[in-house]
Amino acid sequence: MNKKRWLLAAVAFMFSISVIGCGAQQSAPGSGGPADLTIGSKNFTENIILAHMMADLIEDRTGLTVRRTLNLGGSSVTWKALLNNDIQLYPDYTGTIVANYYQKETGSAEETLKRTRELVRGDGLEFLEPLGFSNSYALAVTPETAEKYNLKTYSDLAKVSAGLELGAEFEFTDRPDTYPGLKELYNMNFKRVKGMDQGIKYRLIGQNDLDVASAYTTDGQIKVNNLVILEDDKGFFPPYDAGAVVRSDLLKKYPEIRDALNELGGKINEENMQEMNALVDEGYREDIVARDFLVKLGLFQK
Repeated sequence: MNKKRWLLAAVAFMFSISVIGCGAQQSAPGSGGPADLTIGSKNFTENIILAHMMADLIEDRTGLTVRRTLNLGGSSVTWKALLNNDIQLYPDYTGTIVANYYQKETGSAEETLKRTRELVRGDGLEFLEPLGFSNSYALAVTPETAEKYNLKTYSDLAKVSAGLELGAEFEFTDRPDTYPGLKELYNMNFKRVKGMDQGIKYRLIGQNDLDVASAYTTDGQIKVNNLVILEDDKGFFPPYDAGAVVRSDLLKKYPEIRDALNELGGKINEENMQEMNALVDEGYREDIVARDFLVKLGLFQK
C-alpha cells in the first residue's frame, strides 16, 4: 500500500470510530466481553443517574453485563431506539408516554400508570414499578419577579406574559404536552420564547437575564437559584411518574431483571432526586451519585 492510500485508510478508520462514539456514553463496566443487554437514557442528568442505578442493580443481582449507551437525546430519540431494539430499556415517565408518544388523554397518577401499561404492551414493552417520584414540568421565576408581578399561579403569569421572556429546553417549545398546550389553555403568549440547553437556562435566570424558565420539579438548580415554582392552577401537566420501560422479549429471556429493577419501586422521592441532580450540577459524576444513593438505600455494597 502506498503512502497516499495508507493515509486515506487511516482517516477513514478514525472517522468511523468518531461516528460510532458521537452523542452517547457507551460502556459495559466490569467486563471486556460482549454485553447481554443495552440500557439507554435521555440527554439530561436525572435520566442518566436513573439509568446508572438500573444498570448497577441488574449487574449486581443477575450477573448480566449491561452496556450503558447514555445521553442519547430527547424523548423521541430514546423511544425510537427502544422500539428498534437498539436499546432494551431506559427510564421514562408515565405522562410523557401517554401524552407525547401515544397522544392519549392522561388522568390521575393511577389512571395514567394504567394507561401507560396498556399502551406500551401493544408495542411489546412493559412499564415496571414506579420509582416513587413524579418529575413534572413546571414554570419557575425568581422571588423578585414573583413579587414584582404578584405571581402565584400560571393564570397570574398568563396575564403579564406578553411582556416577559420564557427560556426552555428545545423540546419544551414544541411538544403538544408542553408550551403549545399551555399557550392554548392559559392564553399564555410570551414576548419571546427561547430554546436553549438546561444549563444555560438556569444560568440566565440566575443572572436575571431571563424572566421565566421551564423546569422539572426535581431539578437541583431550583434550590441553587432559590426559584419560585408557580402553581399549575388548571392542572395542565399530567403526572410524570418515573420508572423503567423495558422490552418484553428481554424480560422473557431474563425474568430476573424484573425483580432487580422492582427493588427500586417506591424508593426515590422528589427531594432525593433533586439532591442527586444538584450533586451532578456541583461536579460529581452521574454514575458515582447513582451508586452512592443505592448504597444509602441499602441496595448495594461498595
